[in-house]
Amino acid sequence: MKLLFVTSELFPLIKTGGLGDVANSLPNALSKLGVDVRLVLPAYRVVLERVEDLHVLGWLTLTGGRDVRILEAKHPACSAPLWLVDEPAYFDRRGQPYTDETGNGWPDNPQRYTLFCEAAAALAVDGLELGWLADVVHANDWQTGLVPAFTALRPAPPRTLFTVHNLAYDCQLDFGTFQSLSLPAHWWSMDYGEFYGRLSMLKTGLVSSDSITTVSPRYAQEIRTAEFGYGYAAILETHAHKLTGILNGIDDTTWDPRHDPLLAMNYHAQSKIRAAKKQNREALLAALGATPDASAEGAPLVGSVGRLVYQKGIDLLLEAIPSLLANSTARFVLIGTGEPRLEKQLKDLSVSHPKRVFCYIGYSERLAHLLEAGCDIFAMPSRYEPCGLNQMYSLRYGTPPVVRATGGLADTVVDATPDNMARDLANGFVFAESDTAALEDAMMRAFELFERPRQWMKLMKNGMRADFGWRKSAHAYLEIYRAGLSQENARG
Repeated sequence: MKLLFVTSELFPLIKTGGLGDVANSLPNALSKLGVDVRLVLPAYRVVLERVEDLHVLGWLTLTGGRDVRILEAKHPACSAPLWLVDEPAYFDRRGQPYTDETGNGWPDNPQRYTLFCEAAAALAVDGLELGWLADVVHANDWQTGLVPAFTALRPAPPRTLFTVHNLAYDCQLDFGTFQSLSLPAHWWSMDYGEFYGRLSMLKTGLVSSDSITTVSPRYAQEIRTAEFGYGYAAILETHAHKLTGILNGIDDTTWDPRHDPLLAMNYHAQSKIRAAKKQNREALLAALGATPDASAEGAPLVGSVGRLVYQKGIDLLLEAIPSLLANSTARFVLIGTGEPRLEKQLKDLSVSHPKRVFCYIGYSERLAHLLEAGCDIFAMPSRYEPCGLNQMYSLRYGTPPVVRATGGLADTVVDATPDNMARDLANGFVFAESDTAALEDAMMRAFELFERPRQWMKLMKNGMRADFGWRKSAHAYLEIYRAGLSQENARG
């Protein structure tokens, strides 16, 4: 099977979120299953600086006679060849892929990603005459939303699958921009891409693709509701017959406490976990400038890594910390960057409680790994979470997570109720309501169980034994690809 995997970001070349991780791990896993994969990515400046064996693959002529150069490259982290859409006017610039250096979206994003989508669709049907014709095209998020639509314009098009990684993000263009891009007139209709008087690149991908997936089974249900649907719930309900939730995997070679080179001491479920956690905790706190505190010996250390934004529920955690400090011996470590108000609130807490609240504003790969290994509990009170990766990292590192019952968090964390503990199913703590009181209650339940070492060790090992690698998820995607091709063959 030949698969064209189209993405706007790819770790370790360029990444803003979970899409970048998926775009690396899933194609690698599919390649191991025998799929012939090509990765298509914009030729951002930073990508060109990081790839190897870069050479010109050919030229494509797009709408309006515009010629676009296609480059081929390699990277040690990617098993598949990289095909880069090289349009310097659109992609050779500083800043993030979708935003400038001030954090504002590039005003020409509709033009940038329309060109990218049209080029990807042409590559899928062997527009460069290389003798490589895709059987399936896998597009991801709004940046590639027009790929299935462009592909459908071709004679005998390949099957298309569109994955929604986060429904909250979209790109829309007004009618004037739509006309200036010379897009097909039928795209501007309620049954296709028109969305409240604008063209939605996200809706176009949902409507025009043969299959839709999202990144966890629970999230596939949630996005069909008004609360999580961001205006697209009715559209997703209409297309529910082609919607599947597949839980993301994690890179279990990078996130492996047995061999992680960033840890102070490695460990696994059968080794001396407590001794290793103590050594990693000491390394983490020392790196954050904490002075040794004998009085804190035996107190639980709660950690959190991620964006300091409303979606992640960090405001709930920051509001809960003073009460939790007053009612327990716990200490807290938070790593992340985000909304200035939340950054200030976190720094103020660390100043007010210098021996019990520690923070790092920014991101450090080493600190993130040390936190997963050195903390006793991981806090992830997200208001919504399509999949989430940190809770799976935490489980793998023997750090039971406290999470809200939403999206992929609900699919991966089993609450430590008496019944679940007795059945050896529990691996963390789950709360339902998105408020501070519910989070505090779940945290206090975690602190109480932490005081029962045998039960706590059982909880840790349950998480460490789970398999969150990509192989199972890759098989699920492969089944969807094959089912689509079987339907196509039956019709043809």
